[in-house]
Order: sequence, then C-alpha cells, then structure tokens
Amino acid sequence: MLRRHVPENIGAFRRWYADPEIARLARYQDGPMRLEEVDRFFQARAIGAESLAMAIHARDSDRLIGTCALSQFDGDNGSALFHITIGERDAWGHGYGTEATRLMVDHAFRTLGIHRIGLSVFEFNERAIRSYVTCGFVAEGRAREAIWRDGRWWDEISMSILESEFRQRQGDPAGAADMADAAGAIERPHRGLAARILGR
Repeated sequence: MLRRHVPENIGAFRRWYADPEIARLARYQDGPMRLEEVDRFFQARAIGAESLAMAIHARDSDRLIGTCALSQFDGDNGSALFHITIGERDAWGHGYGTEATRLMVDHAFRTLGIHRIGLSVFEFNERAIRSYVTCGFVAEGRAREAIWRDGRWWDEISMSILESEFRQRQGDPAGAADMADAAGAIERPHRGLAARILGR
C-alpha cells in the first residue's frame, strides 16, 4: 500500500538514512545523512506542499517499510524522475520495491499524465536494477566511473520507461493482472498538483 507521508514517519527516515548500507546504495556522498539533513529532506521531499512522495506500507501488517517519490517534473516535456528506498532491511528481497515501483509508474502514467519517467542507479545495486527491468525500465546510458564505492569506481546507469511502453505492457495478460491487483492500493491525492506542474 502507498500512502501520503505523515509527520510521525520522520523517526523511520532518521533510522533509515543513518544506515550505512542505505547510504552506500542511494547517496553520492560517502556516508549516512546527518540528522539535520534527514529532517530537512523529510520536510521538503516527504511532507512538503509540493511533494509527490508516498510511504510504502506492507499490506498484511500496515508496517511502514520505505518511501518512493516522483521529482523534477518538467511540465513542458511531461517527464519526471523516480526514487525509491526500502528502509527496513528485513523487507529487502520480498518484492516490495518492485510492487511499489509498479504502483507509482501506473499512478504517474494513468493519473498524472506523465510521458516519461527516468531514474539513476549505481551499477553495483543489482537488486534494484533487476526490479526496474521487471517494471519495464530500459537502460539508456551510463555515466562511466561516476561513483567511488568499496575501493573502486563504478558506473551510474540511467534508465527510463515511456508511457507508450507502459501502455504496450498493459496488453500483456501479466501486466493487466498486475494493474488490476493494484487497484485501490495507492492513495491518489496528486491530481491537482500534477495539473499545476504540467499545466493541464
């Protein structure tokens, strides 16, 4: 389930972004975020008036396990960037990130009228790359040796999915089933904000 963040979620953000492994997978800087950085990030990107972030809850337990967001809307060209963090380590490897990504992609194309969703991922984050490919993202380029981790240089991979590709996937029985199952699994409070951003 995806829901709007509430102020009480800040405690989870402080814990997640203090985790060195999450910092390794998600941050360009070498090390976890400082407490004041996390608080600013949460206020602006999770619960801010212009935020398009959603809290990821496990459906069976309602437990908060992560966050995902769309950012950097380009209204002239109908594009946005996607970000996701599964903050609870024991929730890794269970498909939550893939399901949340599918829900947000569906929301972006069907509700917000986006044309293109892009993202960036470090090449050593193989689990995330597999998840994005499963959701229909295509690798479109790489910044060579753009990140220093674990004593060596790694590439940063750019990926994207287009609305036409998303629609084509909906013609597949599996894709249609995925989206049918997603019905009702995401709060949809963003239509007005997206209309303002996209000028529609």
